[in-house]
Amino acid sequence: MTSRCNKACAMCGRRKIEKQHPELANWGDMPLDLVYSLAKQIPHGVFIQLHNSGEPLLYPHLDEAFRSLAGLYMGLNTNGKLLLERQDTIRAHLSTITISVIPDDREGGTQLLIAGEFLEIEHGPLVVFRLLGDIDSGRKSLIEKWAQRNPKVIICHRILHAPEGSHDYEKPVTIPEIGVCLEMLHKLAVDRFGNVYPCVRYDPERKNLLGSLHTQSLSSIWNSGLRAQWVRWHLEGARHRVPLCQSCHFWGVPRG
Repeated sequence: MTSRCNKACAMCGRRKIEKQHPELANWGDMPLDLVYSLAKQIPHGVFIQLHNSGEPLLYPHLDEAFRSLAGLYMGLNTNGKLLLERQDTIRAHLSTITISVIPDDREGGTQLLIAGEFLEIEHGPLVVFRLLGDIDSGRKSLIEKWAQRNPKVIICHRILHAPEGSHDYEKPVTIPEIGVCLEMLHKLAVDRFGNVYPCVRYDPERKNLLGSLHTQSLSSIWNSGLRAQWVRWHLEGARHRVPLCQSCHFWGVPRG
């Protein structure tokens, strides 16, 4: 719902875009009427993640958006800076919330102070700490203690990739047993403009653009001939024929 962010992470490709291709750095918020339109097209009972190359807690109309999405399981990935400011909204609407923890973070101490206070909130969502790369022992130990004491706190480990996209991972990626990228088979991603993609991989040049909600329905995009062709190429072992997939090393199976 927003591509704006309030943190500068070294591994984030958006910072490189801002310096080298400022014409692509068009950060902003999804219009609320587009959120309403999208909400009507998502079947109840599915799980949606409310982030896409931005800090979702910055979205100015969170409560209105969440209310329109009632009946869905909702989660988001945050840097944690606004957890306390948005705590009532989070508790009222979210099923899960993921806090990304990064290496060499100058704000890492403050992040965990905020997270620790947030964990004291009663009846809050499931909290996932996503540890990206090699996290220092002090922060890692504290998070592990929280997870041991609180059944609603879990930890997931993730390997890092290049800032420019999902390639050149620091460790080998995991390939699913079916041999096909799970994101291509099971996911759609919508940016703040209403553009629809087959996954949430970083794609500032819109190489894998499937369609637009301004001219097509979500269902028609999912069942489109273009998406069907891209899925077939993956099934044929020819994912390199899909524009962004040719430079992507991710197979839809995160690993730590």
